[in-house]
Amino acid sequence: MGKSTNNSKEWTQMNTIYGMEQWQTLIFLLCQAILFSVLSVLYFVYFDPISSFFERIFTGAAVARFAAGFTGSVTALSALCLFFAAANFFYSAVPLHYDMAQRIVSAVNDWSSVKLALDLGCCGRGILLNAVATQLKKEGSSGRVVGLDRSKRTTLSTLRSAKMEGVGEYVTCREGDARRLPFPDNYFDVVVSGVFVHTVGREYGQKTAEAAAERMRAVAEMVRVMKPGGVGVVWDLVHVPEYVLRLQELKMEDVRVSERVTAFMVSSHIVSFRKPSQHVHGPAEVRLDWRLC
Repeated sequence: MGKSTNNSKEWTQMNTIYGMEQWQTLIFLLCQAILFSVLSVLYFVYFDPISSFFERIFTGAAVARFAAGFTGSVTALSALCLFFAAANFFYSAVPLHYDMAQRIVSAVNDWSSVKLALDLGCCGRGILLNAVATQLKKEGSSGRVVGLDRSKRTTLSTLRSAKMEGVGEYVTCREGDARRLPFPDNYFDVVVSGVFVHTVGREYGQKTAEAAAERMRAVAEMVRVMKPGGVGVVWDLVHVPEYVLRLQELKMEDVRVSERVTAFMVSSHIVSFRKPSQHVHGPAEVRLDWRLC
Protein backbone atom coordinates (compact mmCIF):
# COMPACT_ATOMS: atom_id res chain seq x y z
CA MET A 1 0.00 0.00 0.00
CA GLY A 2 2.79 2.42 0.95
CA LYS A 3 4.63 1.79 -2.32
CA SER A 4 1.50 2.50 -4.33
CA THR A 5 0.97 5.79 -2.51
CA ASN A 6 4.53 6.89 -3.19
CA ASN A 7 4.20 6.06 -6.90
CA SER A 8 0.92 7.98 -7.07
CA LYS A 9 2.53 10.98 -5.46
CA GLU A 10 5.49 10.73 -7.85
CA TRP A 11 3.28 10.75 -10.95
CA THR A 12 1.28 13.63 -9.50
CA GLN A 13 4.51 15.60 -9.13
CA MET A 14 5.56 14.69 -12.69
CA ASN A 15 2.25 15.94 -14.06
CA THR A 16 2.57 19.17 -12.02
CA ILE A 17 6.07 19.84 -13.31
CA TYR A 18 5.75 18.73 -16.93
CA GLY A 19 2.04 18.71 -17.66
CA MET A 20 0.59 17.56 -20.97
CA GLU A 21 2.43 19.15 -23.88
CA GLN A 22 0.01 18.11 -26.64
CA TRP A 23 -3.20 18.33 -24.64
CA GLN A 24 -5.19 19.30 -27.78
CA THR A 25 -4.66 15.80 -29.17
CA LEU A 26 -5.83 14.23 -25.91
CA ILE A 27 -8.97 16.39 -25.82
CA PHE A 28 -9.72 15.56 -29.47
CA LEU A 29 -9.47 11.82 -28.79
CA LEU A 30 -11.64 12.07 -25.68
CA CYS A 31 -14.31 14.11 -27.48
CA GLN A 32 -14.43 11.58 -30.31
CA ALA A 33 -14.64 8.73 -27.78
CA ILE A 34 -17.51 10.39 -25.93
CA LEU A 35 -19.34 11.09 -29.21
CA PHE A 36 -19.11 7.46 -30.32
CA SER A 37 -20.15 6.31 -26.83
CA VAL A 38 -23.30 8.44 -27.00
CA LEU A 39 -24.08 7.12 -30.47
CA SER A 40 -23.67 3.51 -29.33
CA VAL A 41 -26.03 4.12 -26.38
CA LEU A 42 -28.58 5.65 -28.76
CA TYR A 43 -28.31 2.59 -30.99
CA PHE A 44 -29.04 0.38 -27.98
CA VAL A 45 -31.95 2.45 -26.65
CA TYR A 46 -33.59 3.14 -30.03
CA PHE A 47 -32.69 -0.10 -31.77
CA ASP A 48 -36.17 -0.79 -33.13
CA PRO A 49 -36.70 2.69 -34.69
CA ILE A 50 -33.20 2.52 -36.16
CA SER A 51 -33.96 -0.93 -37.58
CA SER A 52 -37.11 0.49 -39.15
CA PHE A 53 -35.01 3.21 -40.76
CA PHE A 54 -32.63 0.60 -42.20
CA GLU A 55 -35.65 -1.25 -43.69
CA ARG A 56 -36.03 1.70 -46.06
CA ILE A 57 -32.54 0.98 -47.35
CA PHE A 58 -32.33 -2.81 -47.18
CA THR A 59 -34.93 -5.35 -48.25
CA GLY A 60 -36.17 -7.52 -45.40
CA ALA A 61 -36.50 -6.94 -41.66
CA ALA A 62 -33.77 -9.46 -40.79
CA VAL A 63 -31.20 -7.75 -43.01
CA ALA A 64 -32.17 -4.34 -41.62
CA ARG A 65 -31.79 -5.53 -38.01
CA PHE A 66 -28.42 -7.09 -38.82
CA ALA A 67 -27.25 -3.84 -40.44
CA ALA A 68 -28.42 -1.80 -37.44
CA GLY A 69 -26.78 -4.19 -34.99
CA PHE A 70 -23.53 -4.28 -36.96
CA THR A 71 -23.40 -0.48 -37.19
CA GLY A 72 -24.08 -0.14 -33.46
CA SER A 73 -21.37 -2.69 -32.63
CA VAL A 74 -18.82 -0.88 -34.79
CA THR A 75 -19.75 2.41 -33.11
CA ALA A 76 -19.28 0.92 -29.62
CA LEU A 77 -15.98 -0.70 -30.62
CA SER A 78 -14.78 2.62 -32.05
CA ALA A 79 -15.58 4.31 -28.73
CA LEU A 80 -13.52 1.72 -26.84
CA CYS A 81 -10.59 2.12 -29.25
CA LEU A 82 -10.67 5.89 -28.92
CA PHE A 83 -10.72 5.71 -25.12
CA PHE A 84 -7.77 3.32 -25.27
CA ALA A 85 -5.91 5.66 -27.66
CA ALA A 86 -6.50 8.61 -25.33
CA ALA A 87 -5.27 6.63 -22.31
CA ASN A 88 -2.18 5.44 -24.19
CA PHE A 89 -1.43 8.97 -25.38
CA PHE A 90 -1.62 10.34 -21.83
CA TYR A 91 0.49 7.47 -20.47
CA SER A 92 3.10 7.89 -23.21
CA ALA A 93 3.34 11.67 -22.80
CA VAL A 94 4.32 11.73 -19.12
CA PRO A 95 4.58 8.43 -17.14
CA LEU A 96 6.14 6.35 -19.94
CA HIS A 97 8.34 9.25 -21.05
CA TYR A 98 9.65 9.59 -17.50
CA ASP A 99 10.26 5.84 -17.23
CA MET A 100 12.08 5.70 -20.58
CA ALA A 101 14.21 8.67 -19.52
CA GLN A 102 15.41 6.64 -16.54
CA ARG A 103 16.22 3.72 -18.84
CA ILE A 104 18.18 5.99 -21.17
CA VAL A 105 20.19 7.34 -18.25
CA SER A 106 20.89 3.82 -16.97
CA ALA A 107 22.21 2.82 -20.42
CA VAL A 108 25.28 5.01 -19.76
CA ASN A 109 27.60 3.02 -17.51
CA ASP A 110 29.74 5.83 -16.08
CA TRP A 111 28.34 9.31 -15.48
CA SER A 112 31.14 10.35 -13.13
CA SER A 113 33.45 11.13 -16.06
CA VAL A 114 30.82 13.01 -18.09
CA LYS A 115 31.58 16.70 -18.43
CA LEU A 116 29.21 17.63 -21.24
CA ALA A 117 26.02 15.92 -22.38
CA LEU A 118 23.54 16.87 -25.09
CA ASP A 119 19.80 16.22 -25.12
CA LEU A 120 18.80 16.50 -28.76
CA GLY A 121 15.27 17.86 -29.00
CA CYS A 122 14.66 18.05 -25.20
CA CYS A 123 11.01 17.13 -25.91
CA GLY A 124 8.39 16.66 -23.22
CA ARG A 125 9.34 19.90 -21.49
CA GLY A 126 12.69 18.53 -20.43
CA ILE A 127 11.84 15.15 -18.88
CA LEU A 128 14.96 13.47 -20.32
CA LEU A 129 17.10 16.59 -19.92
CA ASN A 130 16.27 16.78 -16.22
CA ALA A 131 16.85 13.06 -15.76
CA VAL A 132 20.40 13.52 -17.08
CA ALA A 133 20.91 16.59 -14.90
CA THR A 134 19.63 14.69 -11.85
CA GLN A 135 22.12 11.90 -12.55
CA LEU A 136 24.97 14.40 -12.80
CA LYS A 137 23.85 15.92 -9.51
CA LYS A 138 23.77 12.51 -7.83
CA GLU A 139 27.33 11.84 -9.00
CA GLY A 140 28.47 15.16 -7.56
CA SER A 141 29.68 15.97 -11.04
CA SER A 142 30.71 19.38 -12.33
CA GLY A 143 29.28 18.37 -15.70
CA ARG A 144 26.50 20.10 -17.58
CA VAL A 145 23.78 19.00 -19.96
CA VAL A 146 22.76 21.11 -22.95
CA GLY A 147 19.22 20.87 -24.29
CA LEU A 148 18.75 21.77 -27.93
CA ASP A 149 15.32 22.60 -29.34
CA ARG A 150 13.93 24.45 -32.33
CA SER A 151 11.63 26.68 -30.30
CA LYS A 152 12.59 29.43 -27.85
CA ARG A 153 9.26 28.99 -26.07
CA THR A 154 10.08 25.31 -25.45
CA THR A 155 13.54 26.11 -24.11
CA LEU A 156 12.07 28.60 -21.64
CA SER A 157 9.57 25.97 -20.44
CA THR A 158 12.43 23.50 -20.09
CA LEU A 159 14.47 25.87 -17.94
CA ARG A 160 11.46 26.41 -15.66
CA SER A 161 10.98 22.67 -15.18
CA ALA A 162 14.72 22.26 -14.43
CA LYS A 163 14.46 24.81 -11.64
CA MET A 164 11.40 23.03 -10.24
CA GLU A 165 13.40 19.76 -10.24
CA GLY A 166 16.27 21.48 -8.42
CA VAL A 167 18.79 20.94 -11.24
CA GLY A 168 18.74 24.35 -12.87
CA GLU A 169 22.49 24.87 -12.36
CA TYR A 170 23.24 21.73 -14.41
CA VAL A 171 21.11 22.70 -17.42
CA THR A 172 21.70 24.97 -20.41
CA CYS A 173 19.35 25.36 -23.38
CA ARG A 174 20.15 26.31 -26.95
CA GLU A 175 18.03 26.92 -30.02
CA GLY A 176 19.14 25.10 -33.11
CA ASP A 177 18.49 22.67 -35.94
CA ALA A 178 19.30 19.00 -35.32
CA ARG A 179 20.51 18.73 -38.92
CA ARG A 180 23.12 21.46 -38.38
CA LEU A 181 24.12 21.32 -34.74
CA PRO A 182 25.74 24.54 -33.47
CA PHE A 183 28.60 22.66 -31.78
CA PRO A 184 32.13 21.71 -32.86
CA ASP A 185 33.28 18.19 -33.62
CA ASN A 186 34.05 15.81 -30.72
CA TYR A 187 32.37 18.07 -28.15
CA PHE A 188 30.05 15.91 -25.98
CA ASP A 189 30.75 12.88 -23.82
CA VAL A 190 27.12 11.71 -24.06
CA VAL A 191 24.32 12.46 -26.54
CA VAL A 192 20.73 11.42 -25.76
CA SER A 193 17.38 11.97 -27.42
CA GLY A 194 13.79 11.03 -26.62
CA VAL A 195 10.99 10.74 -29.23
CA PHE A 196 12.44 13.54 -31.32
CA VAL A 197 14.46 12.36 -34.32
CA HIS A 198 11.35 11.04 -36.11
CA THR A 199 10.08 14.65 -36.29
CA VAL A 200 13.12 15.83 -38.25
CA GLY A 201 12.20 16.48 -41.88
CA ARG A 202 8.46 16.08 -41.29
CA GLU A 203 7.86 19.07 -43.55
CA TYR A 204 8.58 16.62 -46.39
CA GLY A 205 6.13 14.02 -45.05
CA GLN A 206 6.99 11.10 -42.77
CA LYS A 207 7.30 8.43 -45.48
CA THR A 208 9.22 10.32 -48.15
CA ALA A 209 12.84 9.77 -49.14
CA GLU A 210 13.54 13.42 -48.37
CA ALA A 211 12.33 13.04 -44.78
CA ALA A 212 14.41 9.89 -44.32
CA ALA A 213 17.49 11.74 -45.61
CA GLU A 214 16.91 14.55 -43.11
CA ARG A 215 16.62 12.07 -40.24
CA MET A 216 19.87 10.42 -41.30
CA ARG A 217 21.53 13.81 -41.37
CA ALA A 218 20.45 14.36 -37.75
CA VAL A 219 21.90 10.96 -36.76
CA ALA A 220 25.18 11.85 -38.48
CA GLU A 221 25.27 15.16 -36.61
CA MET A 222 24.85 13.35 -33.30
CA VAL A 223 27.87 11.23 -34.14
CA ARG A 224 29.89 14.23 -35.29
CA VAL A 225 29.56 16.15 -32.01
CA MET A 226 30.34 13.10 -29.84
CA LYS A 227 33.84 12.67 -28.48
CA PRO A 228 35.74 9.50 -29.43
CA GLY A 229 34.62 6.91 -26.91
CA GLY A 230 31.42 8.88 -26.27
CA VAL A 231 28.03 7.22 -25.82
CA GLY A 232 24.76 7.90 -27.62
CA VAL A 233 21.31 6.72 -26.51
CA VAL A 234 18.20 7.40 -28.60
CA TRP A 235 14.59 6.47 -27.85
CA ASP A 236 12.35 7.00 -30.84
CA LEU A 237 9.29 5.86 -32.75
CA VAL A 238 8.96 3.74 -35.90
CA HIS A 239 12.25 4.66 -37.63
CA VAL A 240 14.82 3.10 -35.26
CA PRO A 241 15.86 0.41 -37.82
CA GLU A 242 16.91 3.24 -40.14
CA TYR A 243 19.07 4.71 -37.39
CA VAL A 244 20.73 1.34 -36.76
CA LEU A 245 21.69 1.03 -40.44
CA ARG A 246 23.06 4.57 -40.46
CA LEU A 247 25.07 3.93 -37.31
CA GLN A 248 26.53 0.83 -38.95
CA GLU A 249 27.55 2.92 -41.95
CA LEU A 250 29.22 5.39 -39.60
CA LYS A 251 31.17 2.51 -37.96
CA MET A 252 29.70 2.93 -34.49
CA GLU A 253 30.50 0.28 -31.90
CA ASP A 254 28.33 -1.60 -29.36
CA VAL A 255 25.09 -0.81 -31.19
CA ARG A 256 22.30 -2.22 -29.00
CA VAL A 257 18.56 -2.20 -29.57
CA SER A 258 15.97 -2.71 -26.84
CA GLU A 259 12.79 -4.73 -27.20
CA ARG A 260 9.69 -3.07 -28.58
CA VAL A 261 7.76 -0.63 -26.38
CA THR A 262 4.40 0.74 -27.51
CA ALA A 263 4.33 4.53 -27.24
CA PHE A 264 1.76 6.89 -28.75
CA MET A 265 0.11 3.79 -30.28
CA VAL A 266 3.16 2.87 -32.37
CA SER A 267 6.34 0.85 -31.98
CA SER A 268 9.34 2.40 -30.21
CA HIS A 269 12.83 1.22 -29.27
CA ILE A 270 15.92 2.47 -27.48
CA VAL A 271 19.15 2.24 -29.45
CA SER A 272 22.50 2.83 -27.77
CA PHE A 273 25.95 3.02 -29.35
CA ARG A 274 29.51 4.12 -28.73
CA LYS A 275 31.76 6.20 -30.95
CA PRO A 276 35.02 4.32 -31.49
CA SER A 277 38.24 5.80 -30.17
CA GLN A 278 39.73 5.30 -33.62
CA HIS A 279 38.43 4.48 -37.07
CA VAL A 280 37.32 0.88 -37.54
CA HIS A 281 36.70 -1.13 -40.69
CA GLY A 282 33.80 -3.40 -41.46
CA PRO A 283 30.15 -3.27 -40.39
CA ALA A 284 29.30 -2.78 -36.74
CA GLU A 285 27.59 -5.56 -34.81
CA VAL A 286 24.02 -4.97 -33.65
CA ARG A 287 22.95 -6.57 -30.37
CA LEU A 288 19.61 -6.92 -28.67
CA ASP A 289 20.15 -5.63 -25.15
CA TRP A 290 17.15 -6.49 -22.95
CA ARG A 291 18.70 -4.59 -20.03
CA LEU A 292 17.47 -1.40 -21.68
CA CYS A 293 13.89 -2.55 -21.24
